[in-house]
Amino acid sequence: MSKSLRTRWGPVRSLLCLAPLLVAAPFYAYTAHYALPAPVVELYDSVTSLPQLSEAQILAHAKYLSEDIGYRTVGTREHALGDAWMLQQAEALRSECEAVVRAHPERKLQCEVWHQQGSGSHRFDMMGKRLYKTYVNLTNIIVRVSDGTDQGKQHAVLVNSHVDSTLPSPGAADDAMSVGVMLECIRVLTYSPEWEPKHAIVFLFNNAEESLQDGSHLFSTQHPVANTVRAALNLEAAGTTGPELLFQATSEEMIKAYSKVPRPYGSVIANEIFSSGIILSDTDFRQFQLYLNVTGLDMAVVGNSYLYHMRKDVVENIEPGVAQHMAENTLALLLHLTSSESPLPQLASAGYSSPQTVFFDYFGQFLVYSFSTAKLLYSATAIIALIVARVTFVDPAPALKKGTSFISELFKGMGAASAAFVGAAISANLVALIMDKVLGRPLSWFSSVFACTFLYGPAALAGGVASQLLVGRVREHTAFASVMLLQAFLAALIQFIGVGAGGTLFLSSAPLILALMLNALLTKPGDDITLWSYAIGQLSPLVIGTTLTCGVLDVFVPLTGRIGEEAPAEYIIANIVAINGSYMLPLMVPFMHRFSRRTLVRVVVLLAMATGLAVAVFSVRSPFDPMHQKRLFVIHMENITSEEQHLHVAAADAAPGFHSLAADIAKEFGVPGVTPTTVVMDDWNSDWDTMYPFSAFLTPYKLDLALRPEHQDALEHDFTVTAVNDKIDEAAGTRSFTLLVTHPRIIWTAIAFDAHVLKWTLDDNPPDEFARHHIKEGSFYGHDTWSVDMVIKLPSSADGVPVEPGIKVNFMGIHEKAMWPGKKAEKALGGRAMALFEEFDGWLERHTGGTVDAMFLGCVGGVAVV
Repeated sequence: MSKSLRTRWGPVRSLLCLAPLLVAAPFYAYTAHYALPAPVVELYDSVTSLPQLSEAQILAHAKYLSEDIGYRTVGTREHALGDAWMLQQAEALRSECEAVVRAHPERKLQCEVWHQQGSGSHRFDMMGKRLYKTYVNLTNIIVRVSDGTDQGKQHAVLVNSHVDSTLPSPGAADDAMSVGVMLECIRVLTYSPEWEPKHAIVFLFNNAEESLQDGSHLFSTQHPVANTVRAALNLEAAGTTGPELLFQATSEEMIKAYSKVPRPYGSVIANEIFSSGIILSDTDFRQFQLYLNVTGLDMAVVGNSYLYHMRKDVVENIEPGVAQHMAENTLALLLHLTSSESPLPQLASAGYSSPQTVFFDYFGQFLVYSFSTAKLLYSATAIIALIVARVTFVDPAPALKKGTSFISELFKGMGAASAAFVGAAISANLVALIMDKVLGRPLSWFSSVFACTFLYGPAALAGGVASQLLVGRVREHTAFASVMLLQAFLAALIQFIGVGAGGTLFLSSAPLILALMLNALLTKPGDDITLWSYAIGQLSPLVIGTTLTCGVLDVFVPLTGRIGEEAPAEYIIANIVAINGSYMLPLMVPFMHRFSRRTLVRVVVLLAMATGLAVAVFSVRSPFDPMHQKRLFVIHMENITSEEQHLHVAAADAAPGFHSLAADIAKEFGVPGVTPTTVVMDDWNSDWDTMYPFSAFLTPYKLDLALRPEHQDALEHDFTVTAVNDKIDEAAGTRSFTLLVTHPRIIWTAIAFDAHVLKWTLDDNPPDEFARHHIKEGSFYGHDTWSVDMVIKLPSSADGVPVEPGIKVNFMGIHEKAMWPGKKAEKALGGRAMALFEEFDGWLERHTGGTVDAMFLGCVGGVAVV
């Protein structure tokens, strides 16, 4: 575009010219990101008569587990019913498999079923806390499908889902849907006449994931076929919508296997974010890595994770096509990993290679290439970018004796681009500070994944543009070339330090090279950059940036409702918007320098006004609604030792209103006239030990219950903690005993105590110091005793006065019949806690308009000195 046209084509007309791209590219990326296959209903293809994956069948299984059986919390009667149903399904599939083989004797196919039962213990560090788990007589259902030969069973791929659900949720998506997917895969493989597995598949329907991965630990450490597993596929869900995300791939071999799926969704960025531990995400995959030393893929549905571990995780809220997507990708992986091209034998003999692979979904194509290729490619791109920048450079002051230095111009341009990024971040964080500390309205965007972009997007743009007023005048061409070079060199640098996420910068910088070359052909030296170059240069970052924004916000926005009141949620989201926005609009910098300083000032004023309007709107916006609810945690505690009864209420977010809600709860259900106060949440607050260490995220209140008639009845529980086989060795200064916990009708028991443990049966490495210890239990329905053998160091005498060797043990657990609404059908058996919960739940629904989802637990606890 010539200079004469520049006066006519101001910012508004230029933006209108680019508007189709600015709208169409994000829209394309958005629709492609959330695209799902059409759900299949029929079990067999009407044309070929071959079996096909049926979403209707998958969801029928999920519905039976989550709604007909219901809340399958480990240790409950419903958990036992889920185990029995799962075993029945496995046996039925084995019978069908045997019938197929009888009808076709030439078919090399065998289906075997195990109903594993066992006890054990394991260390489970989480959130920087040391925790031990123990379990008694838990179960797993295992189905192995093979060709029936010893050779065919030598190497196996494990595919895992969990049958149980967590405390406050019926678990339709998490994880009954995955159970249905695995059942459908077995059915389709069994009835596919041409399929004969070269390698075996071990389908693990594990029965205790939500109790901190006890079921997968049981399988990995005790089942006879575990040592044949060479790779693991873990199927999970933390949401109910959108495609299944590959969020963890632990080897090059398995990334290449994933490239065979029909609908890949994942990137090296997601893999690196989840692997870094930034996001608290832990699945059964941990146990397979730790105890089987295998590689694999961890995959989960993450869209709409507002419903994760909530009451509304039911089948009707699972988006059509979600189960189909998961099933089609899973089946494709199983077909590949059981074929002659499978990497399983290689994984057994040579082990697996750490991930050194870049992978992206780019305009519908799943790009996969090695880190070595990436280094060469990105380095070459950076060199070409430098050459193009130099060749297209036009001296802005040729009349001067020495002219203008190419290098100094580039540094000026890179400074402008860097200033825009910093300005966007500062401005977004300033608005976050206003929302959080000044207005006291954090999380106002919570109820919509993309709402935060309307709050922080204008602020980030305003900061980016305002920064250009500070850096001074920069030539448009210089700024354009500088953005290209900055991205190209950063892509190479990031890749050389071993981070594959630098590929995003490569994918956005490479088109800028073409754009700058096209500009040289279409314009004369000194002209404005042609808008065609802007269109070419902006297409890739708009598409990739939109895809990244969708994926990141899908995870992080709902996550802010469960990471604690003290977490800097507002600033996390503000920075995500600023960073993603800066990536999506890299050419904003040269575009702004296309126009006069007066135009920039006007743009800053308009964006500042838009920011102010956004702040005003969001300051009165409610964070929650009936489908995007606040999580409330409620415990009715009966203390056996003190014979006191309290109501504990906690939240795990920074949204305003909780403290006033706690006051309203105290007014309605607590002792009249007593104002509730928060209590300290630390390792010594045992009231929340059933949720330890997640309890660190909670802001708790402790309320005295009003003296209702039912609360004046004596507490009747047989929950005891005792020491048996107790021996003291005064010479060695040690005490050995068995800590015996008896908990009839109480599940998910937890104990905490302080001692210097020298030896115990939990593991071989107790801390060699006086420390706080936490032990949690999860056992099958009806099993009410567990124990730990230990040797402790006796405390030293104080001033010659003997010190009692007794240990103070805090203990607590959940009454199996007192969990609302999971035990709603048996509320008469839940005692005073369930009567209170029913009333409380109804009051809460009316008081909050359905914007709060509460988990109600009737707990029993106390203190024992052993």
